[in-house]
Amino acid sequence: MHRSLVRPFMGARGFSSTSEKIVASVLFERLPVVIPKLDPVVYAFQEFSFRWRQQYRRKYPDEFLDMSKSRQVIYLIQGKGDYQIDYVPAPRITEADKTNDRKSLQRALDRRLYLLLYGDSNAAPSGKPVWHFPEKVYDSEETLRKCAESALASLLGDLSHTYFVGNAPMGHMVIQQMENVPEPFKRFFFKSQVIDTNKFNIRKCEDFVWVTKDELLEYFPEQAEFFKKMIIS
Repeated sequence: MHRSLVRPFMGARGFSSTSEKIVASVLFERLPVVIPKLDPVVYAFQEFSFRWRQQYRRKYPDEFLDMSKSRQVIYLIQGKGDYQIDYVPAPRITEADKTNDRKSLQRALDRRLYLLLYGDSNAAPSGKPVWHFPEKVYDSEETLRKCAESALASLLGDLSHTYFVGNAPMGHMVIQQMENVPEPFKRFFFKSQVIDTNKFNIRKCEDFVWVTKDELLEYFPEQAEFFKKMIIS
């Protein structure tokens, strides 16, 4: 009889055969609300491509067109007749942008926003509040995703306006033992998205902010390179 060389993956805690500390963190994001402005170089290229195609476009004979229908389309485009609609686009720059209100989801409408919390961190207790992601130490949950869901639910009250993207973590990092970290641990990140709301009643923290990727890196200068690669936006 051959002895198996594969070590069992499931342990007493249901996830790992070791007793090392594992933390599930949530990258909670709000997707862009408006279409981002085109980069000037991209806009110039699209304008050039359009003009180039116009030079060689095919002109169809009039007999293939229904003149009455084409005339109706022109009226619709120009806003004439009974189909006129007064449309005023909403401003892209909001009051929250003007005041730099990072507690509001009504800012940076063409960018992704991410939730950060200020307070005691379960992952690395150091006796003083720090900025961190929603998180929970893995204990007896069935899966790591369940642990991440529990971390977010404890802040929001429920998950009715959230959507977790996939069952697997989007990234992980190993935190080594340091002066303010009594024991090493592994942190696994799960992505969740805001669904159909522009305000949350966030609790169990001293403060919170909704920040863009560039702003997020300012809160974690030591892990900036890691988050640059993990967060694609």
